[in-house]
Amino acid sequence: MRTILFTGPGGTGRTTVAAATALQAARQGTRTLLIGTDRTDTLGATLGTPTGQTPVRITPGLTAWRPDATTRFREDLAAFQDRATTALDLLGAARLDPEELTPLPGAEELAVLRALRDAALAEDAHDLVVVDLPPTEQALALLALPEELRRYLRRLLPPERQAARALRPVLGRLAGVPMPAEWLYETAARWDMDLAAVEAVVADPDTTVRLVAEPSPAGADGVRTATLGLALRALAPEALIANRVFPEPTEDTWLAGLVAQQRKTLEEWQHSHDPHRVAHLGRDPRGTDDLTALAVPGVNPRPAPVEWPVTSRLTDDGVLLWHIPLPGADRDELDLVRRGDELVLGAGRFRRIVPLPSALRRCSVAGASLVEGELRIRFAPDPELWPTTR
Repeated sequence: MRTILFTGPGGTGRTTVAAATALQAARQGTRTLLIGTDRTDTLGATLGTPTGQTPVRITPGLTAWRPDATTRFREDLAAFQDRATTALDLLGAARLDPEELTPLPGAEELAVLRALRDAALAEDAHDLVVVDLPPTEQALALLALPEELRRYLRRLLPPERQAARALRPVLGRLAGVPMPAEWLYETAARWDMDLAAVEAVVADPDTTVRLVAEPSPAGADGVRTATLGLALRALAPEALIANRVFPEPTEDTWLAGLVAQQRKTLEEWQHSHDPHRVAHLGRDPRGTDDLTALAVPGVNPRPAPVEWPVTSRLTDDGVLLWHIPLPGADRDELDLVRRGDELVLGAGRFRRIVPLPSALRRCSVAGASLVEGELRIRFAPDPELWPTTR
């Protein structure tokens, strides 16, 4: 199954382009699921058919679905209270009724991630899943969430402690303090499995990202930000879709200034992104007829996955190089910190903690440089850890 994630600066027609792409794929015979993430039914307004928690058939081969964060949040908290009944009773805590619950911050992001997982694991899986993600900043935070939550879980409940949970009663008596209850480990394990399934969908080579932006100075800034943020997550835009492009030439003197501005931005993008242009219809697209009129790119071919390779220069100057593509990165805004077997990598406003490849864990950091949009980190083998040859 292929997954295409759409994001970009807010207000650039991202939902429209995502819907047009899904509709085009369905009409070419691809079983397509279109997932909306906006709490208001922007997707339904674009399609001309209301969408919500229950998947709705738009056309033959195309189903639209907008997960309801409120319902999932209530179900999750009710299930958590059931599992933690004993602990809540000991604390004298009053149970919350589902009717009084409102989603906490982050509930919508979790609902989207679960929708991705459910779509991938469904028995009647679709051939293509198109996801209308939030604007860039929120989308990047959402894509980072599974990896970061799994890391927090491993720190709070390390696997080695979970493996020794059969000894908890004995350890509790020896230490004189209560040990975590069984339900806590079971809940953590279940969350870890769910997050791992979502992380696998995001990291799958068949999952790609498409950026939608209007060709303007603000759009150019948004594309640079999105490209760098995606690169830090080992993702690269499969396509840059320049939306709402005005026709040329024009006799309207007021419109001529906008056309010239668009032309300048498109020329800049041509060198780095080869943008796909979608013409302005002269109106806001509404319904399947308008969506069909948009010349959006098809869903094939698939791009090559992004790689962070490690290359050896041991025979030359005795170092290993880790190559991390970071297009658009500024040398002065890069930040690197080695913490045990992890690397804290910062680029501008973005930050990620990544585990080191096994070979580099036996090395010390010897330096780094940014060369043509690629961060190259040098590692020197640690003589005490690196195997020697006889």
